Amino acid sequence: MHTQSSLLRQLENLRIDPRGTLLVHSSYKSIGEVEGGADTVLDALSEYMKEGLLVLPAHTWSYINGSNPRFSVLESPVCVGILPELFRKRPGVIRSWHPTHSVAALGADAAVFTAGDQRWDTPCARGSVYGKLLDRKAEIMLLGVDLRRNTFIHGIEEWVDIPGRMTDGHELLYTVTPEGEEIAVPSRRHSGLSWSQHFWKVEPVLEEGGALRRGSFGNAGVMICGTVETTDILSRMLADNPDLFSDNEPLSGGDVPEALPKTKSGIPQHRPAGERSRP
Repeated sequence: MHTQSSLLRQLENLRIDPRGTLLVHSSYKSIGEVEGGADTVLDALSEYMKEGLLVLPAHTWSYINGSNPRFSVLESPVCVGILPELFRKRPGVIRSWHPTHSVAALGADAAVFTAGDQRWDTPCARGSVYGKLLDRKAEIMLLGVDLRRNTFIHGIEEWVDIPGRMTDGHELLYTVTPEGEEIAVPSRRHSGLSWSQHFWKVEPVLEEGGALRRGSFGNAGVMICGTVETTDILSRMLADNPDLFSDNEPLSGGDVPEALPKTKSGIPQHRPAGERSRP
């Protein structure tokens, strides 16, 4: 059984900068049995990054839309897993105000990092938290998941203006602030195929280019991606081939991975994942 101490040792072995910025995409089930459950996982991540900034996605894109347009910063559940859902409710964690692609952050400058996300009309604008990850030379931890869960790559495609990725028109969404104020956020949405299903194909290129390294956390395989290196490599590749992620074929042989299950539409109903009870 994994413990907070054993998980902390694994984080040290991953050579993550504890004073830097870390975004974690995760599959809790992949970690295996942990003493204290999901809360222990979050305790380990928070302890390791206590002098830096810890960020988890707090997305709501699966159910915030024109038919259900109001995103509540305090109340809207996360659609990308139990760890982010528990994390966003923790003391000191600040959630950004983007109606579909918010993040939750813990650290001394979490308020500065998350501020103003409701100003952007696309999911991953260069001035949003995803662009700020690049500015901060952040790392991205793919914990039990692969590049297909790496939202940052959507950002790179957006910044180099790959055609066909965003709707032309806007959907009127609203952010309900912690104070109850309602802010209109006209939003362009991701459109077309599930392009992220094709992100896996650049894994060997990123690894060979020094943008990606591997390790483990609990029982889970982990990939650590540097935002600067990933942006440099993929921006060049997309400039040469804007259709890089338009198909699901490998770049140089190999097998196509099994498709990921689709995220269910509708408001998520999170079940407890072995978390400790809290007062």
